[in-house]
Amino acid sequence: MTRHGPAGEESTYVRTYTLTRGRTKPRHLLGLDTVLEAGPGRPGPAQAEECAQILTLCRAHRRSVTELAGRLGRPVTAVKVLVSDLLDADALVVPVIAPYAASSPDDSDDGPSTQLLAALTAGLKRKWPNALAYSQAG
Repeated sequence: MTRHGPAGEESTYVRTYTLTRGRTKPRHLLGLDTVLEAGPGRPGPAQAEECAQILTLCRAHRRSVTELAGRLGRPVTAVKVLVSDLLDADALVVPVIAPYAASSPDDSDDGPSTQLLAALTAGLKRKWPNALAYSQAG
């Protein structure tokens, strides 16, 4: 399907199912905030042009699924399918990063600090004062 733009130039709109070859679900579980970076592998020759764009963006620096979808101007669902293909080819990887940085070298605890948890709890209570406490929380 083609359409003429305001300047008379012709632009082509590629339907989402064409990009993903009819697939609607990625093979990998990906959240909107899943961070990706370029990996050692290469995409297959039949990959969509958007796959090359995704790799270019991720080579510059780490990107989230949401950011990739926004920069490509494509639906998140389609981007997840393409990212899943690139993960299968090892062209993209999900970097393993430490969720909490130790505040000092002597800290052997990898979890959040007591102060952080207390501040989080206070903020949640302020936001939802009528929420019920979950008695089995650990």
